[in-house]
Amino acid sequence: MVQRRTDADCVPMKMLADTMEVSPGTATSMAKHLATLGLVDYQPRQGVILSAAGRSLAIRIVRRHRLIETFLEQVLNYDWSEVHTDAEELEHVVSDRFVERIDALLGYPEFDPHGDPIPRLDGTFATQDLLGLDTITTGQIAEIARLVDSRSDLLDILKEHDVMPGRRVEVLEHNEATASMRIRAGNDGKPLSLSYDVAASIMVLRP
Repeated sequence: MVQRRTDADCVPMKMLADTMEVSPGTATSMAKHLATLGLVDYQPRQGVILSAAGRSLAIRIVRRHRLIETFLEQVLNYDWSEVHTDAEELEHVVSDRFVERIDALLGYPEFDPHGDPIPRLDGTFATQDLLGLDTITTGQIAEIARLVDSRSDLLDILKEHDVMPGRRVEVLEHNEATASMRIRAGNDGKPLSLSYDVAASIMVLRP
């Protein structure tokens, strides 16, 4: 499943259904149930907005998920394309004490293997000034910070070409006719062609 993120306050029901890979009717039923628990404000024909309680719970779950992903990769040697599924399973069953022990063991990391910020205990998280790789001009070099699209097949390709958070990437060419670009990570890296859609999901630090 592609993880989608939005800065909009109100999440449209179609986006919610598509992201959860369920029917619109099922998504609506879920939203109404969460509203009865006080976790969201459900607005018919518009979407849902997290309540204060819902946001607090969401941040707690995101913190658990991203810390577990980081633990699986750094300690148990999972590939970064494998961590998401198992982290989803574990985040609901481990204790708060276990999660905090992971955090301490890892040295209180601020980002997970995909470059997503890990919320701190107080709900805050590190911020970065990011741009989509598709906006970087030919000849420029930028540092990769975050991968928004976490599909395992795409992550495998990016890792093969060393396109990972913390790596520097050079834009070799833009091709407006095909809506694509060629990049290279590292001095000896092989050129890689990306569609603009994929490149837009690769976030880099503003040069």
